[in-house]
Amino acid sequence: MRELRSSSFWRAVMAEFLGSLLYTLLGLGASLRGAQGPLGLLGAALAFGMAQATLGRVLGPVSGGHINPAITFAFLLASQLSLPRALGYLLAQLLGALAGAGVLYGLTPAPMRGTLGLTALHPGVGPGQGTVLELLLTAQLVLCAFASYDERHDGRPGSAALPVGLALTLGHLFGV
Repeated sequence: MRELRSSSFWRAVMAEFLGSLLYTLLGLGASLRGAQGPLGLLGAALAFGMAQATLGRVLGPVSGGHINPAITFAFLLASQLSLPRALGYLLAQLLGALAGAGVLYGLTPAPMRGTLGLTALHPGVGPGQGTVLELLLTAQLVLCAFASYDERHDGRPGSAALPVGLALTLGHLFGV
């Protein structure tokens, strides 16, 4: 519980909140613009990947730059993160994503809002198939994060940002 009294803990939690807010705003905002088709998909995938890479680089030294609850949860399960820090990150990421969606909603003209970038399963894809696909793509992202954040490589969490951003882009290109 001593961790909860530390200013570095609260800076890290705030960094995850800000990272999730900006990630949601930028990724979903780019998804709103695109025309349907490959360029719209490519643009959205690149926006999410570049947002992850940029924010991970900036916030890495403060919080590790997880930004994604799947990464935080995986680090908790692997005993790479304390329970209080993981819970703080997860709450901050959830609230940050909600705040980012709220800002996007407020900034987007009503005729352009649509579903605010929300995706759904293709009509030919069943819920089971969608779940397996999501699990595989999340595993790919988490494995990349584990390999990239490994302190034995260079000890700088910000340097993990590019491979994790590219892994996220790949997941979007394949999954969406």
